[in-house]
Amino acid sequence: MSDIQRIETNQRMSRVVRYNGLVFVGGQVANERSEDIKGQTLQVLAKIDGWLDKAGIDKTRILSAQIWLKDIENHLDGMNQVWDEWAASGEAPARATVQALLGTPDTLVEIAVIAADK
Repeated sequence: MSDIQRIETNQRMSRVVRYNGLVFVGGQVANERSEDIKGQTLQVLAKIDGWLDKAGIDKTRILSAQIWLKDIENHLDGMNQVWDEWAASGEAPARATVQALLGTPDTLVEIAVIAADK
């Protein structure tokens, strides 16, 4: 399966997978989880930018985003403020945002994206 490219792969997961014209960036969470929703969202989006860069593309190529929030009622507005400043103007992806139990109690947001390759 040499047509599948994996970036930062281990036994459990790959951070990025490129296949058939698509780039899949696995769910990203903040490293510094003492920050509020805005701070954590900034960290997550910066990580996504970094993974897209490693794949040779940028956020203008994002087709779809899945966003999980710990507390949608209290975190949606703050996350959206950061997202709106980060998202490329006129290049908004299809997006779903839901509330979920996340991997650790201090994780407020997780985001995964699918992008078009070059």
